[in-house]
Amino acid sequence: MRILHCMLRVGDLERSKEFYTNVLGMKVLREQKFPEGKFTLTFVGYADEEDSTVLELTHNWDTDSYDLGNAYGHIAIGVDDVYSACEKIRESGGKIVREAGPMKGTDTVLAFVQDPDGYMIELLEDRHVHAI
Repeated sequence: MRILHCMLRVGDLERSKEFYTNVLGMKVLREQKFPEGKFTLTFVGYADEEDSTVLELTHNWDTDSYDLGNAYGHIAIGVDDVYSACEKIRESGGKIVREAGPMKGTDTVLAFVQDPDGYMIELLEDRHVHAI
């Protein structure tokens, strides 16, 4: 067994695709429209679905925004260097909400980015991952 994908509901699909591809460096893997259900599913990620867990962006055509709720935490992405990833994200128009630095009481380097819908993305320094 493995995790296939995580799903986020997004208010503006084009804005979200722009963020996840141009700011975070993912690629659109597939997209399918469901006219009868009035929604579109777009799958984005760093590798093919067969090899990696991906993110499903669900856009309900008649909904512009969602309440995030208080149970949601964040998506974690491993990067080679959190400091340089933050600079690239900032240069691409991304919003850094917690600057790169060690987590209190540890030597784990992390930062937080916020996507256009307000979802939090944690960047964790991971020397075994090549992303962003």
